[in-house]
Amino acid sequence: MALDQGTTSSRCIIFDRAGNIAAMSQKEFKNFYPKAGWVEQDPEEIWSSQLEVARQALLSLGENAAERIAAIGITNQRETTIVWERQTGKPVYPAIVWQCRRTAGFCEKMQDWQGRIQKKTGLRIDPYFSATKLAWILDQVEGARERAERGELLFGTVDTWLLWNLSGGKIHATDYSNASRTMMYNIHTLTWDEEILEYLGIPLQMLPGVQDSSGFFGETEKACFGRKIPITGVAGDQQSSLFGQCCFQPGEVKNTYGTGGFLLMNTGERCVDSKNGLLTTIAWGLGGKITYALEGSIFMAGATIQWLRDKLGLISHAAETERAALSIPDAGGVYLVPAFTGLGAPYWDSHARGAIVGLTQGTEKTHIIRAALESLAYQTVAVMHAMREDSGVELKGLKVDGGACANDFLLQFQSDILDLPLVRPNCIETTALGAAYLAGLGAGYYKSREDIAANWQPDREFTPQMLPGEREKHLKGWEEAVRRVRTEKETCGEQQRSADRGGKHAFLT
Repeated sequence: MALDQGTTSSRCIIFDRAGNIAAMSQKEFKNFYPKAGWVEQDPEEIWSSQLEVARQALLSLGENAAERIAAIGITNQRETTIVWERQTGKPVYPAIVWQCRRTAGFCEKMQDWQGRIQKKTGLRIDPYFSATKLAWILDQVEGARERAERGELLFGTVDTWLLWNLSGGKIHATDYSNASRTMMYNIHTLTWDEEILEYLGIPLQMLPGVQDSSGFFGETEKACFGRKIPITGVAGDQQSSLFGQCCFQPGEVKNTYGTGGFLLMNTGERCVDSKNGLLTTIAWGLGGKITYALEGSIFMAGATIQWLRDKLGLISHAAETERAALSIPDAGGVYLVPAFTGLGAPYWDSHARGAIVGLTQGTEKTHIIRAALESLAYQTVAVMHAMREDSGVELKGLKVDGGACANDFLLQFQSDILDLPLVRPNCIETTALGAAYLAGLGAGYYKSREDIAANWQPDREFTPQMLPGEREKHLKGWEEAVRRVRTEKETCGEQQRSADRGGKHAFLT
């Protein structure tokens, strides 16, 4: 059983030994936007929706289905930050989502720490990560820091929150992959970094224990599923997807088109320091050994399509985008830069905001829809180029997954604009599949990674069809559109800096 807790929905997928889906259930839940650039969720809804879909998936398998579950794996939206009371399990504040930019001003004031942070954690100083979100909660919730210092409050990313609730408060743990995304974890010493914690005023005692991604975490309470089930796999969603795609060898790359877009390259035991705006992260821990990865994080991928649907009303369902894109020969010179919450890798521009460039009187909604789809591919190109530069590896192809990779137009355009072949697997639910594989290894259900790799099967390969001159023209237009967004940021950023003055722990309220 894979519990796949995402940014916009909670899902449960139950797999058989061959990696086929035996049962699946999904439920969307609310995101809240109390201020511009702020994104929050209700931790209780995260938990209740995840438990509900797990029970529904079991129910669809018939009577005594829980008896047939060998183990549970958890995969989750990363960096999202939750603080709760040790005694009651009640959250003290809404979950601050990975997309939230409320701590951008504070991150700017930390920039003289960039070298130390990157060397220790592999990350850039950015509101994206958990550290400044946690410090914000401790600052803004009355008495929170004092309570945390007394050991009354606990911190966790979503995996830790689910482990805590599944076990009835017995497990306060995370795995190496999730810990490496907090901006508080030293990926070389494999410890919470006391220097960073002291700077941010974060008590060590509120942080979870860290262990291998595959292994025994504990058991669920009997009340959850009618019997205690071992939890033997945990990984952040993107690392889980890398594992689910069977990218077990150094140099193998996958891209997940989810709410955001996330490219990861397995670098094996080599911890590669990025010089080109990528992140160095832990892919997973297995058998006491750490596998590292390079990652490029794109904040808005599927969320851009959701924006077309929910905010602009240009489509009623994501599947309509492919038909709209194919109804016209090109985007008519329109580029959509979806910097709604800033730009991620390789730019890391917290103050950039979205723009549609190249509008004319001839622009129709189909051009905007196509430009939105193409933006997913353009953002991927910048990350892939950075990945090649950092790793020194000449990339030969890309494995793709996530909901948007069902869109053949997107994948063909991605192949064209990258000038590389793309392979879509038979099972595109690789995030959940990776969690199931990690749990299966931890429970002895699978004997080895080779045992797992035998399951991987391709569905379709996309090869480049675009002429070099056309590709160059498209990329030049995209780069110009991004440049315009980043130019506007300078004025916005200066206004923010002049308004945001204060001490080490002073945040905008």
